Amino acid sequence: MDFLRPASWDEALAAKAAHPTAVPIAGGTDVMVEINLDHRRPEYLLDLNRIGELTEWETGEDSVRLGASVPYTGIMENLRAELPGLALASHTVASPQIRNRGGVGGNLGTASPAGDAHPALLAAGAEVEVESAARGSRRIPIDDFYTGVKRNALAPDELIRAVHIEKADGPQQYSKVGTRNAMVIAVCAFGLALHPETRTVRTGIGSAAPTPVRAKAAEQFLDAALEESGLWDSGETIAPSVAQRFADLCSAACDPIDDVRGTASYRRRAVGVMARRTLTWTWESYRGARRTSKGAA
Repeated sequence: MDFLRPASWDEALAAKAAHPTAVPIAGGTDVMVEINLDHRRPEYLLDLNRIGELTEWETGEDSVRLGASVPYTGIMENLRAELPGLALASHTVASPQIRNRGGVGGNLGTASPAGDAHPALLAAGAEVEVESAARGSRRIPIDDFYTGVKRNALAPDELIRAVHIEKADGPQQYSKVGTRNAMVIAVCAFGLALHPETRTVRTGIGSAAPTPVRAKAAEQFLDAALEESGLWDSGETIAPSVAQRFADLCSAACDPIDDVRGTASYRRRAVGVMARRTLTWTWESYRGARRTSKGAA
């Protein structure tokens, strides 16, 4: 196994172009596990740790550009207000040591359906910035990024440079079920984001289908229910029947398997429970923010 260690982004792109099978490594929290267990033996490892820009983020007027190697700890400590769903997801990642090393770019590169960041990225409507030496830069909408089990939309000569995420304009939540409280792969996970500016809701489901997915039918149902009842304006409580229907549709969006961590039926049930609970939490936060803004006015 050869170890490639570029000192700049341009050198990294050149190395990836010359060796398309090279596996990028930054935090190494996924790749090294696979290598140590002999599940993977790449011909080349492409070390990105000398490229400082990958660990930087920029906060613009409406969005955040998150470098691919920004560690989860950095998201938790610095971007909680701008990216609340992703910050909550970051809290659930493994141990403090791994949160200090691992980043969203690694989750995206591995594209495991159980990756902790995926539900939050789907709910927020992120875009993945990728680049190749030959064709330059492009952005891939998160909905188009996951193409199969541990497969993504990257071309062989492309690397993930950053993730672009709109700043939260409403409450966001994240929930995860595991076999213990820490150092655990998700049995299933759920992310939810309210977008009051567009009067829409987005979801993200992890570890309950071959890829991370959205519950689009559930989103469309809830969008219509909130609009028809005037709840965005009134801030009234969502009817229990609406919350339950939303939960049922989220369960129906799953296509899970039975494995050592949980059964398919359990995953469907758990996703529905998480959907109902996170909807309750986010809507109460929305109502609270409306009351506060009215009081200030």
